Amino acid sequence: MYRLLIVEDDKGIADAIIKQAELWDIECRAVTGFRNVMSDFADFDPHLVLLDISLPFFDGYHWCQEIRKSSSVPIIFISSAADNMNIVMAMNMGADDFIAKPFDLNVLIAKVQAMLRRTYDFGSKVSVLEHRGAVLNTGDGSFVFGSETVSLSKNEYRILLTLMLNKGKVVSREKLMETLWKTDEFVDENTLTVNINRLRKKLDNAGLSGYIETKHGVGYIIA
Repeated sequence: MYRLLIVEDDKGIADAIIKQAELWDIECRAVTGFRNVMSDFADFDPHLVLLDISLPFFDGYHWCQEIRKSSSVPIIFISSAADNMNIVMAMNMGADDFIAKPFDLNVLIAKVQAMLRRTYDFGSKVSVLEHRGAVLNTGDGSFVFGSETVSLSKNEYRILLTLMLNKGKVVSREKLMETLWKTDEFVDENTLTVNINRLRKKLDNAGLSGYIETKHGVGYIIA
């Protein structure tokens, strides 16, 4: 299920979007604490953000810049300030689209779904996986967090891919070893531990401390 974060201070509009989106099996959260939008962003880990320009405390441009410091998640601005200057500024800040208010809810959701399909392509083979602002591209094997690309070995990539495909679930050591056994390399428990530790060190150095959590006696989960 896709997750949609709504950063909109008009509760009526936010509630209407949630009601329409949930008809299409999209999980939603509307931000209520506008002083620290990033807290909701980090906790909810959305696949897409709808962002108004005029907000309490800080405007949408500010939060767009903050999100872009750590994530490439799609951002669609929704605003009545739909003049050319604001649209251009939103795009320059890192937005992916701009929808003018008032809008038709069916059109809004159609654009949201199109953006999700283009970004994640979950219908067939997943091409991009995202968690905590870090993006794993299964097409070229790259792992990017912010402006940094983390270099992964073949086994490190397979471990990370398996964990991200099972986000929210504990993956057993046995399953990870089965994944690595598919290669032509011999993998024992010690080899798995070495690979996990090396991967963790790379993630820590990139600013992703605690990204892989150990569930003792069970396995591993991305946190």
